[in-house]
Amino acid sequence: MRKIEVCFTPALLPLYDITDSIVVIIDILRASSSICYGIDNGAEGIIPVATVEECMEYGGGDFLLAAEREGCVVEGFDFGNSPFSYTAEKVKGKKIVLTTTNGTQALHESLRADKIIIGSFLNKSALCDFLHRQQQSVLLLCAGWKGMFNLEDMLFAGAVVNQLRDEIKNVDDSGIAAEELYLLAKDDLRGFLRKSSHSIRLEKLNIEEDICFCLQTDICTSVPILENGALRKMAEVSKSGRL
Repeated sequence: MRKIEVCFTPALLPLYDITDSIVVIIDILRASSSICYGIDNGAEGIIPVATVEECMEYGGGDFLLAAEREGCVVEGFDFGNSPFSYTAEKVKGKKIVLTTTNGTQALHESLRADKIIIGSFLNKSALCDFLHRQQQSVLLLCAGWKGMFNLEDMLFAGAVVNQLRDEIKNVDDSGIAAEELYLLAKDDLRGFLRKSSHSIRLEKLNIEEDICFCLQTDICTSVPILENGALRKMAEVSKSGRL
């Protein structure tokens, strides 16, 4: 039976069988939001790599290099994971190599999945429309913070569960908890998240504008999918729901 599960942190990922599943990578603040925004703004592809050193190996080529650690741009790189670095003026037609503290790590730990796609509040409806048409089970993987749980990723997972409720009845306990928390927070996401550790961490970096941007809903229509090592705009889906 088709099911939807929520994994609160990549540290728990080995407990899940994802070989035939669609894994949705969620890193709301800020990697998955920036990836969705960049792909929607015409980036040719975003290559996610696990380490800063791997990112550096692409230097000197026809790539923009993006590296973030501890919420900051790594010195010597073009930019990090702020969504404002992924505007059409900066990324349209470009190839980007990206490494982040949490999001790209979660993606690399999910490579055994049948499909890997990227989710954020920015593309929530497009993402859910795609998932609605599929026949496979879904794992919503929260990137968290250095292997630990965080609140904003869970809230988005809950939003997806809530939107797919009529289609997928088989929801695990983590999904039920995420949905219940989302329903409590949905009318004021920013207010609810002010108490969260990652929000406080980013506020200290004076990037409140980034946080508010990432909590917008449905300003993007693209669903990034991993194909041959790069995240690209998903091709049109046939009536069967298959790529």
